[in-house]
Amino acid sequence: MARTLHLGVFVETTGRHLAGWRHPDVDPHAPMRLAHYRQLVTIAERGLFDLFFLADGLAVRDRAAEQLGRTPKAHLEPLTLLAALAPLTQHIGLIATASTTFNEPWHLARKFASLDHLSDGRAGWNIVTSSSQAEADNFSMAAIPGPETRYRRAEEFVEVVRGLWDSWDDDAILADQQQGRYFSPHRLHTLDHQGEFFSIRGPLTVSRPPQGYPLLVQAGSSPQGIQLGARYGEIIYTAQTTLHDAQRFYRHIKAQAQQAGRHPDDLRILPGLFPVVAPSRSEAQEKFEQLQSLLHPEVGLAQLEHHLGGVSLAGFDIDGPLPDLPPGKEYTSRAELLINVARRDNLTLRQLYQQVGVARGHPLLVGTPTDVADFMASWFHEEGADGFNIMPGWLPGGLIDFVDLVVPELQRRGLFHTAYRGKTLRERLALPRPSSRYAATSHKD
Repeated sequence: MARTLHLGVFVETTGRHLAGWRHPDVDPHAPMRLAHYRQLVTIAERGLFDLFFLADGLAVRDRAAEQLGRTPKAHLEPLTLLAALAPLTQHIGLIATASTTFNEPWHLARKFASLDHLSDGRAGWNIVTSSSQAEADNFSMAAIPGPETRYRRAEEFVEVVRGLWDSWDDDAILADQQQGRYFSPHRLHTLDHQGEFFSIRGPLTVSRPPQGYPLLVQAGSSPQGIQLGARYGEIIYTAQTTLHDAQRFYRHIKAQAQQAGRHPDDLRILPGLFPVVAPSRSEAQEKFEQLQSLLHPEVGLAQLEHHLGGVSLAGFDIDGPLPDLPPGKEYTSRAELLINVARRDNLTLRQLYQQVGVARGHPLLVGTPTDVADFMASWFHEEGADGFNIMPGWLPGGLIDFVDLVVPELQRRGLFHTAYRGKTLRERLALPRPSSRYAATSHKD
């Protein structure tokens, strides 16, 4: 079967653009309404998307924006929301973001296993380590741990979760009413994990998920994030601004996966993509300019400060260049990307926050369906991507435009499927179902 694109939709309440909530076609109360997400997931499933991807954060961040009250900050907890959406959908993968720094493995293993059962094998976990002190402040943590510590904890966390998902053999549940035997004790396994961060006995109280393991998604592009993704990630969500950078990342993480003993084809690389599409380029440009006109400067600067790790830009000329940043500070991969873009393209602070307010380091495409499909095809054929995480600027309008205009063009070119294949999310992505670590040693009755 010919290789085709995989598509996810990255859902951030009312859209990726910071001013998306102000769009006249957007319901500003939508982030707290189930009907909004039901509409979005229905549109995405109509467009045959593989993934419905919920972003999440555990704090009201961007303090300046918080004080100004100019951006939506209230949103629903993702696992609860996806459990509500599961019976309203049939095919699309349901991906929730959850932090390894502010959760416990047994709890998350149980929740994601439950979601996989509720969705008949369509759950996925976007693994993040978190890096915000604002989040730490909500979890009785005086200081956010450094990246080395966070990623060591994350690796052990994922290992424990996978071990807990193996608690029950696939055939452990006998449900023999006549003999009065619900399960085989020999097919239930106690993890007894003792590690640096966790001491967990097990077993899990949820039987083995339909997919074996819910799909593991990872989004870090730092050296530690790449290492984590190479070891465990099956979908890698990344921010790359040029085809050259995307190809370099693609080759690097697949090589790292191979060094970790995995097959490179067991990872799917899906960069984020912010499209503004219309039948003509002039119409697309009008849509984009409308969004940009709604972005308040104070919100844009606050968001830029957040992505630069809390660096204050107060007092600098908004139409001047990005100032020299504090030396010795440890910047995230996303911050370094933005700094490099600003220096490379000689952007003013206004121009940089406008880019941040739009795509936050992801490619922005404003054009026709042909323009967007040409870009996607180039990255796909030249090993810069296995697909894309689509980030509509406003919702539902931006998603409707993509489904109605771009998806048919991709299908016409043979780049995207015309029907869902397989039953579980893993089957649709042509990814293997993990075997239990106990498969060769379990006793048979």
